[in-house]
Amino acid sequence: MSDANVPGSESAPDTPSPSPEERLAGLESRLAASEAEVARLQDEFLRAKAEAENVRRRAAEDVARAHKFGIESFAASLLAVRDSLEAALAVGAPTVESLREGVEITHRQLTAAFEKAGLAEEDPAGRKFDPHRHQALSQVESDREPNTVVTVVQKGYLLNDRVIRPALVMVAREPAPGA
Repeated sequence: MSDANVPGSESAPDTPSPSPEERLAGLESRLAASEAEVARLQDEFLRAKAEAENVRRRAAEDVARAHKFGIESFAASLLAVRDSLEAALAVGAPTVESLREGVEITHRQLTAAFEKAGLAEEDPAGRKFDPHRHQALSQVESDREPNTVVTVVQKGYLLNDRVIRPALVMVAREPAPGA
């Protein structure tokens, strides 16, 4: 039975089948093209890997610089406070009034430096006790509502709304029965 009689096999009488040498040459050219493509892709991969490593290294350097110099602005703000304190200490015979004025100026400079850096006081006097922002030293009998801050022993501080030092407080409790 010839190929012409087999359904689905249509051999074109005008196109002769390639010789083994031609097929080998075609396969060799395809292999060479594939090898060139692999080499190109390996080069692209190595370049992308190197670029990713450079980005990672630069990011690590940026983080290190941020840690090292992150407080630079705050430190610069504190220099004015130090200058004021040194000027006060340099005065030969200060009066009480001049000392008070110097302390007030220094306090304003320090407050401005704190505000610029996002550092805020936490003074909870008269407010409800918050264990996330306050540290209770003791409870005292009081006519105030229980768990209300009665006395602030030491102010707390927040850095951009994050507690860096809790306020030390005394908290109200109900008077003992019969007292």
